[in-house]
Amino acid sequence: MLIARPSDIPASEITPREIYLQRRRFLKEAAAIAAAGATAALLPCVAEAGQKIPNVKKSPLSTTDKPTSHKDITSYNNFYEFGSDKSDPARHARNFRTFPWTVSLEGEIKKPAKYQIEDFLKHFPLEERVYRLRCVEAWSMVVPWIGFPLRDLIRRLEPTSRAKYVEFTTLHDPEQMPGQKPGLFGAGLDWPYVEGLRLDEAMNPLTILALGLYGEFMPNQNGAPIRLVVPWKYGFKSIKSIVKIRFVEQPPLTTWVKANPREYGFYSNVNPGVDHPRWSQASERRIGEDSLFSPKRKTLMFNGYAEQVASLYAGMDLKKHF
Repeated sequence: MLIARPSDIPASEITPREIYLQRRRFLKEAAAIAAAGATAALLPCVAEAGQKIPNVKKSPLSTTDKPTSHKDITSYNNFYEFGSDKSDPARHARNFRTFPWTVSLEGEIKKPAKYQIEDFLKHFPLEERVYRLRCVEAWSMVVPWIGFPLRDLIRRLEPTSRAKYVEFTTLHDPEQMPGQKPGLFGAGLDWPYVEGLRLDEAMNPLTILALGLYGEFMPNQNGAPIRLVVPWKYGFKSIKSIVKIRFVEQPPLTTWVKANPREYGFYSNVNPGVDHPRWSQASERRIGEDSLFSPKRKTLMFNGYAEQVASLYAGMDLKKHF
């Protein structure tokens, strides 16, 4: 076989350096596009409710309480977009479409963005956080959430000095969410559902955005594909199916404060010393462990997370700011 030496090759047959480099860039970009397309094609299967989430680490911030059963967690839910009865969400959210899904990040931040679910999976390592969850209706669960600290996202977005609060908004889609239709399954709320935190509450390491539970991607009835979990606050601070996170200077007008300010305050901290106007908050029933006739548990201040969060409210009247 004859191999041409450089001196034997006519100049007209030598590829110019500029074209060679352009060709290299083209091949590299084409390969990246193909890989992205393959990932996007696979993601609906990977991120489907019930599918296992890989590479999840255990968090030392978890409680040692025994987790509530998967069956109870996924069949006894507050999710008014799918109905007001505890069994409604599991029945009415079966066909809820959670892919593709976009979360808009906006307001008083230097780096506004729109994230897809795959962006969260790419940028933020997931942990299992076993947290107690208490509802204002005096029942509680222990849930092994899969998520990441909200503060990691906030740092990436770089809030401005005017950002004092974080406002969260749920999807508004009455065709998929029957509770949002007038006169049907909902609680007569003003949709879309809105919730809020003070920025320092959102930055606390216990506050997470959850994408799953029990090692699997989030079931529809529990807030798929992404929801807020703040373990020292009552259950209605657990906004689900989030589509917008906005950083603002004033306290957001949250859904429950707007609906009934006498019963629901902005802070929503678990405080056994503040009774709901219609029932006591001094005790609670743990779903799956206690029957209706079993002695109730004593409710703990800040749901048992006082050591980690009490300093956030130093000097505040927690009966006035409930």
